[in-house]
Amino acid sequence: MKFLKWAVGGVLALVALLALIGMFLPGTFKVTRSTLVAAPADKIYPLVAEPKRWKDWSVWNRRDPNMAITYSGPESGPGAVWEWKSKSEGDGRMTFTAAEPGKRAAFELFFPDFGTTSKGELLLTPEGSGTRVTWTMNGDIGKNPLFHWMALMMDGMVGKDFDAGLANLKALAEKT
Repeated sequence: MKFLKWAVGGVLALVALLALIGMFLPGTFKVTRSTLVAAPADKIYPLVAEPKRWKDWSVWNRRDPNMAITYSGPESGPGAVWEWKSKSEGDGRMTFTAAEPGKRAAFELFFPDFGTTSKGELLLTPEGSGTRVTWTMNGDIGKNPLFHWMALMMDGMVGKDFDAGLANLKALAEKT
């Protein structure tokens, strides 16, 4: 019984310590990855600006082929929306907020499980005979100090998905 009290006390002290340290960690994050694609921007743009095309290259869709996806709004550009429900990938909604054909597609991500919204964009920049695709996402994880730990680890958690998604996008866009 004495051991159980010590164990519970130790767990509570650890949670309190993590929360205290978390109060001093930033609640914001930014993840950026890029790749050079041997294809013109106008071939890449529809793949990133049309929600229905994300399933062709996004790793999140590939990890859960049973993901329930709903599309609404226009086919592409501002107001285009896709929502998903997934047991393994969580639930979310992506709303495209801005578009410059051949140059960029910007979006807002909402994750109801965390009550957070992030902003992101895919920039298409001519480079040599190809196009540099830069994928950026940034957000505020909120005031919960335990979530600040998640903000600290976001680059490591999401960055590998960006790398894999960009590799898939590159392979798809470079097909002849």
